[in-house]
Amino acid sequence: MSEQGSKKILVGILTGSPNDVPKVVKVRETLDELGIPSEIVIASAHRTPDKVFTYLDRAHAEGVEVLIGCAGVAAHLAGVIAGHTRLPVIGLPLGNGPLSGWDSLLSTVQMPPGVPVATVAIDGARNAAVLAGRILALKYPAIDEKLKELARVERERYDQSADEALVKLGHKG
Repeated sequence: MSEQGSKKILVGILTGSPNDVPKVVKVRETLDELGIPSEIVIASAHRTPDKVFTYLDRAHAEGVEVLIGCAGVAAHLAGVIAGHTRLPVIGLPLGNGPLSGWDSLLSTVQMPPGVPVATVAIDGARNAAVLAGRILALKYPAIDEKLKELARVERERYDQSADEALVKLGHKG
């Protein structure tokens, strides 16, 4: 899973386990909606740290602008990434393992001063992608326009759902 088309990759999505790919692919799907080229790399902070560092070197050289670290259980991947780059890092804790993602959330959000990781909710793939989009929108107006459209569509979907819920209760809405 790598480059989409011939566009420069703007977001690198790293995940620590092949088992996490079904959750992680949702990040890429949202980035696709926003027109943001991305790639998924499977590399573990614990099992294949050299692969993580090699990817970070390549990402810097190729102009990747935002990194998303996705991991469950111990979830040190986003922190390891943040410790080895100056790029913005978004942590996506995954809800697997015996603690249903709480361990992932806590290990992702508790970073030392000077090593920030912006952390989204457990299994918050869509928010990780939207946050990456917001970071990139500071530089790319076309992404900002896509974010505006996405927000409009989601508001309409919400309003429709709220109206339907009120109708079921016998209210007019």
